[in-house]
Amino acid sequence: MRLDLEYGHGLMTAELPDSTDVFIAGETVADPPCLPQDWDSLYAATLESIRDPAGMPPLRELAAPGKTVVFIIPDIVKGGCQPTAHRRVAIRACLDELYAAGVERKDILLLFSNGLHPRTTVPEMKKILGEELFHEFYWTHQITSHDSEDYDHLADLGVTERGDPVLMNRYVFECDIPILIGHTQGNPYGGYSGGYKHCATGITHWRSIASHHVPDVMHRPDFTPVSGHSMMRTKFDEIGMWMEKKMGHPFFCCDAVLDTYSRQIEIHSGCAAEMQLRSWATANKRTYVPFAEEKYDVMVFGMPQDFHYGDGMGTNPIQMMQALSAQVIRHKRVMKDNCVIICSSVCNGYFHDERWPYLRELYELFQHDYMNTLPDLHRYGEYFATNEEYIRRYRFCNAFHPFHGFSMISCGHIAEMNTSAIYIVGAQEPGIARGMGLKTRATFEEALADAMRKYVGPAPRILALPRTFKLAAVHLCMQGDDLSGV
Repeated sequence: MRLDLEYGHGLMTAELPDSTDVFIAGETVADPPCLPQDWDSLYAATLESIRDPAGMPPLRELAAPGKTVVFIIPDIVKGGCQPTAHRRVAIRACLDELYAAGVERKDILLLFSNGLHPRTTVPEMKKILGEELFHEFYWTHQITSHDSEDYDHLADLGVTERGDPVLMNRYVFECDIPILIGHTQGNPYGGYSGGYKHCATGITHWRSIASHHVPDVMHRPDFTPVSGHSMMRTKFDEIGMWMEKKMGHPFFCCDAVLDTYSRQIEIHSGCAAEMQLRSWATANKRTYVPFAEEKYDVMVFGMPQDFHYGDGMGTNPIQMMQALSAQVIRHKRVMKDNCVIICSSVCNGYFHDERWPYLRELYELFQHDYMNTLPDLHRYGEYFATNEEYIRRYRFCNAFHPFHGFSMISCGHIAEMNTSAIYIVGAQEPGIARGMGLKTRATFEEALADAMRKYVGPAPRILALPRTFKLAAVHLCMQGDDLSGV
C-alpha cells in the first residue's frame, strides 16, 4: 500500500503492508450531516437556538438599554474562518437580538479569548470576524484580545472550593451580559472545546491554568484516553462555575457542534452547565468513532511544519512532542500497550523563536542537569512564567505566554508513557529528535522494519492516519467499546 503523508510543506511517501487500516476523519466514517451552509439557513438556526436557550432566559430578555455586553470569541486556533463560520453567524445573530432589545453599539466589546496563546493580531481579527463585523467595531476600539498579564484588567476571584486560583478578564467580570461563542469540537484536553473550557482557559491567568495543565492532572489515568469526565474537565467546570458565582450571573453560551471541516452540525445556546451536555450528545456521535476490530501495534502519520498552533509546530521539538501525545490521548483506546508510533517530520531546527521565544531555552535545559523525562522540567514553570522579557513578548510581540510551554511539556510526556518507541522519519536535524528521546530513521520503511524486529513482530496491525493534523480530529475507539460514559 502506497500512502502520501504530511512532511514539512509537502508529502512523504510510505510503502506499507496492504493489511494496513487507513482512517481519514470525515471520510472513512462520515460525520453526522451538517446544517445547510448558506448564511440564511445558519442564521435562522442560530437565532432559534438563541431564542430558546437551555437553563436561562433568552438573550433578548436579558438585554435592555444601558446593559453592557462582552462577546468572548475563540482565537485563530479553532473554529474555521469561512464566510459562514459559527463565530461570524453567532455574533451577528446575537447582535441583532441585543440591538432589538435596546442595547447600544457603544456598550459592546468583542474580546478574543486567546488565554496563553499569542494575542490576536489585527489581520487575524479581520480574518476571523470578516470585513463587516471588523469594521463595525474596530475603529471605535471595541475589539481587543485577552492579556493575561494586564493586571489592571484582571479580577482576582480567590480560589475554588478545591483550592484552584481563579483570575479572569475584568471586562468580562464587570459586564452585564458575557456571551461565550464556542465550538464543540473534539479536543484532547478534556474532550471538547467550548462550554466551560472556553472561559477556564481563554480569559484567565497562567496561575489558573497551572491548576490543570500540569503533570499532576495530565498524567492521571483518567486523562488518557480522552473523556469528558477527567479531573481536567472537572476543573474546567468548577472554574467556570466559580466565575459565574462571583459575577452573580451565568455566561450566555452559543456553541456549535462542528464537523471535520468546521461546519455547523447543531447549535446550542444557554447556560454552559446544561448547554454543553446537550452539545456533547451529538458531538459524541461525530467524535468518538467505534472503528477498530483489533488493537494496533503501529500508528503511522505525517507531521506538517505549520498546523494548529502555527508555523513551526511540526519542527519545534517540544511542540512536536505535544502533537505526538495528542494522537495518543485521542486514540489510546485502539492502541496496544506496546504500540509504536512512526511519524514523518522535516525536523529541521526551526523553532520559530518569535512565536515560542522560550522553547529553545527549555529544549537546551532538557539536555542537561539530570533531566531524564519531560516532567523533570516542570520545576522551572514559575521561573519561566514570571520572566519579564518572555512576558513582554507575549503581551506586545504576539508570542505564546511562557507558561504555555509547560502545558506542552506536561502533554508531551504522554507519548512516552504510552508507547514502546516513537520514530521520526525524514528529520533533517535528527539530533533534535533524538534529544527528545525519539528514534530516527530516513524512511517509513526503515522505521517499520526496525520496529518489527525489536517491538511488534513480523505481522503487526498498522493504523495509518493521513491528514491527521490537517483535519478536525476524532477520538478512535474499538467497535465494542461502551461509549455511553465518555
